[in-house]
Amino acid sequence: MSDDILSIIPADPQWQPERDAVERVVPLVEKLIPGTDNGVDVEIDVRWHDTVTLVDCGSNLETISCPLCRAAIDTEWWSDALTDRYDDGFTTLTVDVPCCGGTTSLNALDYDWPLGFARFEIAVRNPGRASFSEGELTEPADGLGQPLKQVWAHI
Repeated sequence: MSDDILSIIPADPQWQPERDAVERVVPLVEKLIPGTDNGVDVEIDVRWHDTVTLVDCGSNLETISCPLCRAAIDTEWWSDALTDRYDDGFTTLTVDVPCCGGTTSLNALDYDWPLGFARFEIAVRNPGRASFSEGELTEPADGLGQPLKQVWAHI
């Protein structure tokens, strides 16, 4: 059986919220999750990571492109860049992209489907709905004090 995970992460990979802010925001997220009709349990998992972590979109990832020149990024190059930074704990996400030679961040690459890097995550397993709208993300973002982004994974 496969699962879907909708993760909400800060736009800034290094940022972590205060615990009391998270306690106020989780009920807001719960209100947005209808659950599923097919008996699959909805789980909300709040995670604080000691170091920056890849929040992956699983099998949803289709393409990666450069935010500077819009050229396609080879997944083998991306995988190597990811491994290099993983080995040092993602202390930097900075990369020189092979297409135009420009400097950017692994977090800033254009991913279809989105993924990101974070030290904090609210992960909703089997949410029974599509991604949150920008309007729906406003209240949790305001509650945490940080812009948020979403990662939709199919595992």
